[in-house]
Amino acid sequence: MDIKQIQDLIRFVSKSGVNEVSIEEKDFKITIKTNQEPTYVTASVPTPLPVAAPVQAAPAAAVPSATPAATPASDDSKYITVKSPMIGTFYRSPGPDKASFVNVGDEISSGKVLCIIEAMKLFNEIESEVSGKIVKILVNDAQPVEYDQPLFLVDPN
Repeated sequence: MDIKQIQDLIRFVSKSGVNEVSIEEKDFKITIKTNQEPTYVTASVPTPLPVAAPVQAAPAAAVPSATPAATPASDDSKYITVKSPMIGTFYRSPGPDKASFVNVGDEISSGKVLCIIEAMKLFNEIESEVSGKIVKILVNDAQPVEYDQPLFLVDPN
């Protein structure tokens, strides 16, 4: 684990609200503690894969255009997009045999839990910052999500 990864881990721990995180690999162990209430989490970090040799880029004329095809205009612009605040795995319910937090058509208010995003074995409840009605759920259950990825469309009316 290099210094950049350690710094990123420290930033993540300070933002996540956990008190202590310990990581142990075959020849490396790190424990990060904060002054918050105790929450115990055990995580295993996979060994990074070797980096492949760089590939020569093709001449610009041979590279196909990366511009996406125009999509038909939709009325989604009137909706508020709820985005993922972190990288992780998206879950619609608190457990496999539990009801979903929200479904299409549900009325929500600010502070209502919409989903869970698991990151490094930490289950983070994602709360709504807006009130309205769920119009569309943009992510499937147990699907990986990226930071700032749209999760829900909410009609604020």
